[in-house]
Amino acid sequence: MNIIRRTSVVFCVTFGIATGLTLPTFAQEAGTLVAAAMQNLGQWVDPSNISDHLVDGPYVVDPSWPKPLSELPGHEGWTWGAVQGVFAQNPNRIFVTMRGELPDLSDLERQIVELTTESGRTVRLQVPGRGMYARNASVGPYASPGEATDEFLGEEGVDYRWEHIIMVFDSEGNMIEDWTQWDSLFKPEDPQVLSQGRIHKILISPHDPEKRIWAIDDGHHVIRIFSNDGKELLQTIGTYDTTTEKNARMTGNRGRPALTRKTGPADETFGRQTDIAWLPDGTFFVADGYEETRVVKFDKDGNYLMAWGEMGVAGKERRPNYFNTVHGIAVDDQRRVYVNDRSNRRVQIFDENGNYLDEWYFGDGPTAIYHIYMSADQHVWASDGHGNFKFYKYDLTGRLLQTWGTMTPEPGGLWGTHQFSVDQENNLYTAEVWGGRPQKFVPRAGADSSVIVGQPVRDAWTE
Repeated sequence: MNIIRRTSVVFCVTFGIATGLTLPTFAQEAGTLVAAAMQNLGQWVDPSNISDHLVDGPYVVDPSWPKPLSELPGHEGWTWGAVQGVFAQNPNRIFVTMRGELPDLSDLERQIVELTTESGRTVRLQVPGRGMYARNASVGPYASPGEATDEFLGEEGVDYRWEHIIMVFDSEGNMIEDWTQWDSLFKPEDPQVLSQGRIHKILISPHDPEKRIWAIDDGHHVIRIFSNDGKELLQTIGTYDTTTEKNARMTGNRGRPALTRKTGPADETFGRQTDIAWLPDGTFFVADGYEETRVVKFDKDGNYLMAWGEMGVAGKERRPNYFNTVHGIAVDDQRRVYVNDRSNRRVQIFDENGNYLDEWYFGDGPTAIYHIYMSADQHVWASDGHGNFKFYKYDLTGRLLQTWGTMTPEPGGLWGTHQFSVDQENNLYTAEVWGGRPQKFVPRAGADSSVIVGQPVRDAWTE
């Protein structure tokens, strides 16, 4: 080791003398080369500190946003559940959705528990472990209700509270609206029998001057559209607690029959739809979904037009137009439709009539893209929920341009980034479904605009 160090020093000194550089100047030049190399690998480097680990990339997380739920009167001891959705209308109106409250674990006393392996060996573990998330807020018998499972054991009022399903926060993290009048609308009927009902994502169409709020309830197989102030439920698309006949027989996600037994026509039902993307004329596409394996196209009034997609072989499918876990959708300014085929680790691209054009394959490693987002400057940004826990930036040919992020329970970490949104001041908001928290990321001073998640399209509203 000493030989290597001496060799490095000799090389540096020799190189510096040969090039006429002093050691401080050489160190600066070397730092510049390292920074350039990292940037070529898609990693942003803070020019003011090339040693910065950049856990939160080109951002600084705001640890005080939003204010803890436990500070609200009557909510002491409760915190965020599985945070499914986030959407920034503007810096002072950020929508957050979740699957109810969970008990606050911030003051847990560590305990030793005994577990038994399949071979009969007793193993002792400290719970919660150090440097680890205390729980998965989304998956498990005592997580937030709303997963499509018949294994949920949580007791309401003890293990969860079905409250604060839709909230609105200002830039300081204060809750300014609480749409409690709609909580029961999304509630699972009996989560210990059939845990369905929740808001999967929340959106506003960039082409809608009324800024209506679209709440995707994949648990009940419907999309609900509200007035911007939340006072009116304007429209429901789909048939409540009813799925397609194809999905009832076999889901494209779990490879077994759906838990939803009631079925209806394929043009009136969904199979746990996940996301929506719009064309400028109001036409929209629905990613359908967790269990169905298709894209559904509607006109601006919500009338069914067409659908495309077949069930693939999960994790192995490479045929065009075959899907498993259709978990995101976006459109570009050429009206091309980008579909996140999550289980098969790829994005498939179609024209607006469902004709296959191209695809990007994310590789054979652990990848689980939860949300894709088309920025106004025509780049696709994506969040990796439980594969690599990162953000990615792609050009429209699928070339990876930037990546950042890591998994940690500390502020700025990412675990299950299920949806993200950007406000007019370039602040980035994330909804962590597994980590159980919303977060706000503020751009670092001096950060290159190319590494900041780009502004969304807003052609019918700006505020």
